[in-house]
Amino acid sequence: MKPDLKQIQAPIATEMDDFEKKFRTFMKSKVKLLDHITGYIVKRKGKQMRPMFVFLTAGVSGGITESSYRGAALIELLHTATLVHDDVVDDANYRRGFFSVNALWKNKIAVLVGDYLLSRGLLLSVDNGDFGLLQIVSRAVREMSEGELLQIAKARKLDITEDVYYTIIKQKTASLIAACCAVGASTAGVGADQVEQMRLFGEKIGMAFQIKDDLFDYGKDEVGKPVGIDIKEKKMTLPLIFALEKASWMEKKKIIYLIRNKNEDKKSVNKVIDFVKASGGLEYAESVMNRYYEEALEILAAFPPSEYKTSLEALVEYTIQRKK
Repeated sequence: MKPDLKQIQAPIATEMDDFEKKFRTFMKSKVKLLDHITGYIVKRKGKQMRPMFVFLTAGVSGGITESSYRGAALIELLHTATLVHDDVVDDANYRRGFFSVNALWKNKIAVLVGDYLLSRGLLLSVDNGDFGLLQIVSRAVREMSEGELLQIAKARKLDITEDVYYTIIKQKTASLIAACCAVGASTAGVGADQVEQMRLFGEKIGMAFQIKDDLFDYGKDEVGKPVGIDIKEKKMTLPLIFALEKASWMEKKKIIYLIRNKNEDKKSVNKVIDFVKASGGLEYAESVMNRYYEEALEILAAFPPSEYKTSLEALVEYTIQRKK
């Protein structure tokens, strides 16, 4: 049966409701414009998977505490700050179907709002002495920035190997989910070894999550038609990397030419998609995704049974079965 987010949230439903109220309080300022914008950000929140990972891993590790709320808020504040800044960098007008902050209030205000969210997250930790949590999340933000820059550098040359690809997605995507799980365990008061186990658990999920995103680009297991957004942006994802590694020198040269010079042409993008499908790139990426999924469940198997563990297992399954 397909996992349902409401069912997954059931053991932490009260905590999630409380978190939303606390999070709004953490974002409060003395500037009316700023409160108006942060209110808009909160209203267009997504699935809230990051706080869910924090609370469920805290529950599995021994119990949800007051610092679990601060840890979840720290991650949301710092992550939201990076998203607001990303939209400015990308000149993006939409996020999750809503107008971006920069689209409504222009770049200068968006950058300042991102800075404010970042500072609120830092102060929330410093004021409460949560230095261990701050270290975990700050490392994740550093890795996300490094991963993004590495991907940009490699996109120029289109020379990403499978190993480099894993480094990029570990930094760009998996590091944040790993931080959520490490924060959850840390706020439950467990030792460093168990925090590291949970961090590794989150990293495995993050790897599987990003590979699932890669598959969406080829119209695999989702409702809409293949859009080839990654190809248009010259992003070398796992299905494409695998297909290119298997291709002959001439075929590889031809596909690289299309990506480099014809990435805005719909027919050319579809040629690349067809090439990847014919080369078994989607099946290979799925097999790697499933391997990370199994490895995550193996780590979780060491923890005692609980409603939190059951929900966490379902959340892991959700990451590879989701439709968007």
